[in-house]
Amino acid sequence: MIIVGIQFSHAQQNFNAMNSFFKDRMYHTSNRLDAYSGTSFFPITEDEYNLTYKIADTSKQYNSFSYTLFQKHLLEFKGENYYLTISPVFDFTLSKDLADTSNRRFFQNTRGFHIEGDLMKNFSFSTSFYENQSRNPNYQSTYYSSLGELYVNHADSTYVTQNAVIPGAARTKPFKVDGFDYAFAVGSLIYKPFKVLTLSAGNNAHFIGDGYRSVLLSDNGCPAPYFQANYRFLPKWEFVYMRSKLLNLTRKPASTSVEAYYQPKGFAVNYLSFKATPTLTFSLFEGTIYSRGDSVSSHPVNALYYNPIPVLSSFLVKTSEATSLLGLNIGFTPLQNWRLYGQFAYNLSSSGIAGQIGTRISEPFKVNNLFIQLEANYSSNNVYSATLARLNYSHYNLPMALVKGQGFTEGVFRINYEWKRMYADLKTIFYLLENYSSRSLLPTSTIAPQVNASVFHNQLEVGYRFNRKMNFSIFASWLIREESTPLAPSTNFFSLGIKTGLLNQYTDF
Repeated sequence: MIIVGIQFSHAQQNFNAMNSFFKDRMYHTSNRLDAYSGTSFFPITEDEYNLTYKIADTSKQYNSFSYTLFQKHLLEFKGENYYLTISPVFDFTLSKDLADTSNRRFFQNTRGFHIEGDLMKNFSFSTSFYENQSRNPNYQSTYYSSLGELYVNHADSTYVTQNAVIPGAARTKPFKVDGFDYAFAVGSLIYKPFKVLTLSAGNNAHFIGDGYRSVLLSDNGCPAPYFQANYRFLPKWEFVYMRSKLLNLTRKPASTSVEAYYQPKGFAVNYLSFKATPTLTFSLFEGTIYSRGDSVSSHPVNALYYNPIPVLSSFLVKTSEATSLLGLNIGFTPLQNWRLYGQFAYNLSSSGIAGQIGTRISEPFKVNNLFIQLEANYSSNNVYSATLARLNYSHYNLPMALVKGQGFTEGVFRINYEWKRMYADLKTIFYLLENYSSRSLLPTSTIAPQVNASVFHNQLEVGYRFNRKMNFSIFASWLIREESTPLAPSTNFFSLGIKTGLLNQYTDF
């Protein structure tokens, strides 16, 4: 008996997954009007761009096991007014660093679940939970540990760093001798009362731009609680209003609870987009970090935090209360299969700048399922810094824009190819560090040592993708990383594993 899928008919508002596999598929097309060309404020909903339909596996399956393995979520429940899916998420990877003389075994052990649902025609929800233990290569574990929780040393009022923070995930606690143990959850509630208005709230990461990186807002940081409204008030205009609560991982010196609280701060985004043509979009970005207290006390956020008028708050709020990043995002598809994009960011308080230019090319030389991306990023060494360090453009002590923070120039080359269910991904990244410090955005006034160096990062991954809905694959990867910093160890990292991939976790820094 042949088993085929049935297309679910009612509208869906859930978010498309943000992993690079899914984002690349959005831009990968042989018809420029079929590719995504919207506001570039991610994640986007399924009714804004039907990625589920685009990545569907339409092969014929002859039994329920292969149908579930290749085309479905593990559990799917459908009714007249609801649709619910439940799937496991996991990453079981074993690795060996051939350049590590200690002969250690490295691993990633991730288990969890992912649930999505649609109710009636205008309400959707999703939730995911991840439990993790890992032992990482030296360059990663050193970076994670350098950005851990900050505690006040009462003897001399300096700060002591404890534990670590994993980008895109959470803070950690120790696991065995040199590993990390961490867990986190993400989720959203989405309601679309009208065709022109979408409301969402939850705990999630966001990304702005068509690039692999973003100089405005990236999912490199940890998930944060947020509220968001997308309003399409004219055929060519759309406005995104997002408000979020961020944390500096700096423990207050005194507390009535078991653990002292972290420093809170507010984050306000106003994002106005104009779709000049079906293939050209301009967007104006304003991202403002608001004070909600210092290392001792807390206070209500400034009333302008709620202001929806772009740019206005940036000029009215004092630097002791807020710091603003203004920016521009441009996406353009001039020719079939070719996407151009760029960004610019300017910090009003520090006068720092950051910029991006890049291109995505689908099926060059008429090779089906081949994709190429070229990108260049620049960040001055003060663009994400504030007059008060606790108002730096950071969350959980991690940069909220470019993965490496500020003070560098970066070149990115990516190419991936699929043949049936087999795939190959190659990524080459070059950094030129300019008065750089990985700790420059920590919420303290401590001046960290700065370096001038270069980093060369190459990674190849090949695998077999069973299920495109969950990005479920078996894979082998090889990472070579060289850093010119004195005493920096080389990395020659080989991995084998089986994983799903819905979120991004950047390790190419």
